[in-house]
Amino acid sequence: MFIHNLKYALKTLFKNKMLIFWTFAFPIILGTFFNMAFSDIEKNEKLDIIDIAIVETEEFNNNEIWKKTFELLSDEKSEEKMFNTNYVTKQEAENLLKENKITGYLLLEEKPKVIVSTSGINQTVLKYVTEEIAQTQEIITSKIEIKIQETIMQNPSQMGNIEQLTTQIYEDTIKMIEDQSLNIQDISSSHLSYTMVEFYTLIAMTCLYGGILGMVAVNQNLANMSATGKRVAVSPTSKAKLIFSSSIASYLTQLVGIALLFVYTIFVLKVDYGDNLLLIILLTLVGCLAGLTLGITIATVIKSNDNLKTGIVIAVTMAGCFLSGMMGITMKYVVDRNVPILNKLNPASMITDGFYSLYYYDTLDRFYFNIASLLIFALIMLLISMFSLRRQKYDSI
Repeated sequence: MFIHNLKYALKTLFKNKMLIFWTFAFPIILGTFFNMAFSDIEKNEKLDIIDIAIVETEEFNNNEIWKKTFELLSDEKSEEKMFNTNYVTKQEAENLLKENKITGYLLLEEKPKVIVSTSGINQTVLKYVTEEIAQTQEIITSKIEIKIQETIMQNPSQMGNIEQLTTQIYEDTIKMIEDQSLNIQDISSSHLSYTMVEFYTLIAMTCLYGGILGMVAVNQNLANMSATGKRVAVSPTSKAKLIFSSSIASYLTQLVGIALLFVYTIFVLKVDYGDNLLLIILLTLVGCLAGLTLGITIATVIKSNDNLKTGIVIAVTMAGCFLSGMMGITMKYVVDRNVPILNKLNPASMITDGFYSLYYYDTLDRFYFNIASLLIFALIMLLISMFSLRRQKYDSI
């Protein structure tokens, strides 16, 4: 019965013209428009040297990691120079920012703060460079602490010479600063393709549009939504098996749509998603699952007709994609700065951020955080759907 219903659900989905359009055709059309609009944008908006200021606080002057890194990134002799850096007081930095003489300034106290007056690519570069430096500092500090503990455990006599030991270990690991700085330069200048955010949101939108498929799969088995649902309700067949097989059919259909989009954007539009193919596939599979469960939840919770439910799925998807940068690449960073919780709850932002972390970062911590967030989101959606379905009863059908 499971296989029979799976085949039936697949045939039904592929014969639905509206579903085929939103799942297969619309993302490809939108991707084509993106390519037409952004094909020459990076040539016209070449990343120039960025004017910034750094407030000379005690914390900054005593922090060799931050000082050394910005010296490297501001080196006049370097071909990969990124910044023209002014070392000033806080008041001078504020004046320079008001007069639009700098993109922004760094204030290093207990935590690094980047202060800007507007949003844009230069502001974004400064923000993410500071994040990379902060991450490097954490790595170096952690390595020093671990190395000191290991050295003392192996040779307890070193306990009395802890200061010299710390200095030696620090000198051995400080080279990481230069390596990381070069990595920042390489990422931010040579490979920075901020229009990729648009294509990331396109993939996220396609994943979440799978919610329409999930909604249809559930509606076919609800007695108040279709004639098929009425027959299912009075039949001795397991409702759980029917809904599960219909959901699997929807997921498979969704994967066909996302595969077509990847093939089109990679081989026709020449979009470069990076070299981590297996991780890209993993993120897409999990993103599609999140979209599917979102549609199932809307189908079970909302008591209305197909058109309204479809409209809600599309509205939720487009709102999420808007907040993650589809209609303006700076929106993602505006939300991150002002209401970060929104991007933590937004599945579209989780997907785009996962792609972003693969494209720009050497470590996978941020990527796996997004994978875990999407799985938790999908689990919560499924639990809500199960609870809603168990409570549904009909006086008559």
